[in-house]
Order: sequence, then C-alpha cells, then structure tokens
Amino acid sequence: MPNELFHQNELQVYNTLTRSKEVFRPLHPPFVGLYVCGPTVYSEPHLGNCRTFVSFDVINRYLRHLGYKVRYVRNITDAGHIESTAGDAGDRISEQAKIESVEPMEIVQKYSNAFRQIMARFNTLPPDIEPTATGHIIEQIEMTKAIIESGYGYEVDGNVFFDVERFSKDHPYTQLSGRNLDEMLNNTRDLGGQQLKRGRLDFALWIKAKPEHLQHWPSPWGEGYPGWHIECSAMSTKYLGKEFDIHGGGLDLIPTHHTNEVAQSIACNHTQPVKYWLHTNMLTVNGQKMSKSLGNSFLPEELFSGTHPLLDRGYSPMTVRYFMLQAHYSSTLDFTNEALQAAEKGYKKMMSVVRHLQSVVPSGTVDAEQVRAVNACMVGMYNGMNNDFNTAMAFAAINEVAGLINTWANAGKGKADIDADTLMRLQETITVFVYDIFGLKEETAAGGEVLGGVMNLVIDIRKEAREKRDFAISDKIRDTLQTVGITLKDSKDGTTWEQS
Repeated sequence: MPNELFHQNELQVYNTLTRSKEVFRPLHPPFVGLYVCGPTVYSEPHLGNCRTFVSFDVINRYLRHLGYKVRYVRNITDAGHIESTAGDAGDRISEQAKIESVEPMEIVQKYSNAFRQIMARFNTLPPDIEPTATGHIIEQIEMTKAIIESGYGYEVDGNVFFDVERFSKDHPYTQLSGRNLDEMLNNTRDLGGQQLKRGRLDFALWIKAKPEHLQHWPSPWGEGYPGWHIECSAMSTKYLGKEFDIHGGGLDLIPTHHTNEVAQSIACNHTQPVKYWLHTNMLTVNGQKMSKSLGNSFLPEELFSGTHPLLDRGYSPMTVRYFMLQAHYSSTLDFTNEALQAAEKGYKKMMSVVRHLQSVVPSGTVDAEQVRAVNACMVGMYNGMNNDFNTAMAFAAINEVAGLINTWANAGKGKADIDADTLMRLQETITVFVYDIFGLKEETAAGGEVLGGVMNLVIDIRKEAREKRDFAISDKIRDTLQTVGITLKDSKDGTTWEQS
C-alpha cells in the first residue's frame, strides 16, 4: 500500500478518447479492468512491442500499489486477418508456417515462447489472463452475428464485413482517432481486389477460407477465419465486461485496430466499451523511425548481445528497461549508443543508491534541511507517477536525494542526519518504487548479460588478431569457445555468437 503521508495527489491519466488528462475513476472500485493488445506471434518479438509491454507493466504495478485489484488481460494473436492502415492484409502466421514448412500452431508455439522469454528478461509480470484468438472463435462468431443483427454487418459469399459508413450515420466512428471521415473516404484507395465490400472503409469480421488456407473454422457463413479487430473486442468483453476501465496499446493501433474495436463493441453491446484509452509512442534510432526497410530495426536479443551493426556493444535487459522508463510512455524514445550508455550509468547509480540506503542508520542528529529534502523526494515520486505514470519525474525525484544518500553511506560512515521514522519511510518508499513499481532488479555477475559483455570483448580481441593476420590466435579463440558451447559466426556485417 502507498505511504499515505506522501501520496497526496489523485492519479491522473491522459485519455486518448477525450484528448485530455483526467482523474482516474474506475467503473467499479477497487476493481480495475486493464486490456492491452498483445503480440501477433509469427516472428521474434519486436522492440517496439516490448516498449509498450514494459510501459503497461509499470502501469499495472502502480495501480496494484495504490490498492486496486487489477485484472490484466493481454491477448495473443495466433490467427486472423491482419490489416494495416494502408489497407494491406494477410495471414502472417499461415504465411510463416508455409515458409518454415510447419503447422501454424508450431509457429504460434515457437514465437509465443520467445515472446514470454523476452518479457521475463525484462522482468515484466505476466498478465492475469492471456487469451488466444484461436481459443475464442465461438465468441468472435457470436459477436459477428450480433453486429449483423444490429444492421452494421453484412455477409457476402461467406465473408462478413462491417459497414463503416452506415455505422457513422449513428455513431462517431472517428472519435478515438480524431480523423475526418470525409477525408478518409477520399484518401482511401479503390476497393481493388476487395470488390465484395460495399464501402472503401469497411473491414472484415469473418473471411471465407480459400482451399489452400491453413487455418479455418466452421461458421454460419461457411468455413473461414476471423478478422483481426474482432478478436480483441470479443476477448475484452468476455473477461472484462461490456464496459471496462483501461485499454492500452501502441500509438500505431489507433487509426485502424482500436477505432474498429470501438465500432464493433458499440454495434454489438450498444455502449462505449472503454473509459480510458492509453497509448505508447514509437521508437526511433538516431532520430529516424525504427524500420526494417531502413536497416535500423533490431531485436531485443541483438540489443542484449550487441550484435547489430548499429550498436557499439550489448546492453543488459535492466539497462534497457531503465532506458525505456527514462521517457514518458507517450513520448518518442530515441535509441542511440550514447543514450544507452548513459542509461547504463543511471541504472547502476540507482541500484547503488538502493543498496547504500539499506545500510544507513540514524546518526542521532537531525538536520531539518535534509529532512525537507527527503520528504520532497517521496512526494516527488508519487507526484510523478500520479501525473499519468510519469516515470521520468519519479526518477528525477530519486536522483535529487541520490547525492545525499551516497554522502551518508560514504563520508557519513553509514549514518544519516535525519530521524529514524523519516529514514525508515525513505528506505521503504525508494525500495518499493525501484523494485516493485519500476520493476528493476539487480544483475549479478552470474547473469547472461555479463557473458554478453565478455563475448563482445572476446570478439574484439579476435578481430584485432585477424587484422594482424594472426590466424592461429583467431582460430584458437573460435575453437576454444566451441568446446564450451559458444559458436562464433562470421559474416560481411561482422561476427555474432550464440550459446548452445
């Protein structure tokens, strides 16, 4: 539970739906329903997704710290028709299954495991419920049937579409995105290969499966599979109700996925589904948007090991988590080697402050100025988090007293010139914030992240040996590592390593 003496302000959140900061008032206190759009498991976890899930991990942790009973639901998209804002579409899981010559569920299992492993390395708490799209086909069919009955869905040759223009006559379809509907209609390309649709903005609720399609289920409209948007509406309704408190995800989901979620839920349940919409911002690399086409997109494992060409070296999961939390979740986050190295120093400094603080005892003398500084720190931590979960502000509050704590631990020989009660509250508050709310933890010499750092050094030494044409040393390093289960892989982009 929060320290009531310093938890003075009410929690406020920025609501995308209203475009304003609002006092957080749950629909059914002390219960809070939280839904976050999870990964589509057809490839290795994307760093942008990781930023979203780390951010909502902190939001989940802080709500629980405030005493709320949170039900955190984060789905797994393991089937369905994925649509982009550009209108591109496809079943990526089936496509990847064909590429790897395996069953779709093998792809799902492989990349679901990879996703959970990465999330564990970032020290995120697992969701309370992690539903899958394939596990809720019946719910998606029932919701689609209800949308048809409401007059906003229509079936054509085994496909079911949502009639956006008809819905827009009765409801503000673009309320969440703030876009102009007429401009959207004018700027959306012709139906092209989608002549079954009545309108350009109509989207699929259910798709007729072609004979070669790997994933399909029976439905009132024939064999097929669900559209992308319907799954989140169906699962959030099932586990959190027709109305719930918080829906989260990345900013890129607003124009299409989240806008369509709102429309579907209103069409089916006849109510606004979510009270507060929260969105994380995008990642950039050296000021450019992170993108595979630009060659500046790297995976979490590449970030940890330092094997991507844009990285000087690897950075531990806790360094990256600290780096992510240095910026507000709704701000753009720019990855640079300089910023990551600064974050590494900041993370180590913060963990050192926690360690030093636990060993400090009262000196028997009370310095009023130091007491004021300590109290201001504790107020600042809560003020930061109550200001739309502003971890950067909370970090700053801790850094304000970091020098004082280090003085107590070093020059003060482990003694603080504040009263015992204030010291105890400071120790408790900082420990709870760093470990339980920020979700940071100590990284010891036994961790794999240290191995990553050692391997970066070994690869550099081997590179120097090869440049000097000392192939005997180069081969000895490679062969010796091979005997302990570490394989070096040389390519035109450099050397990478993997542990068997």
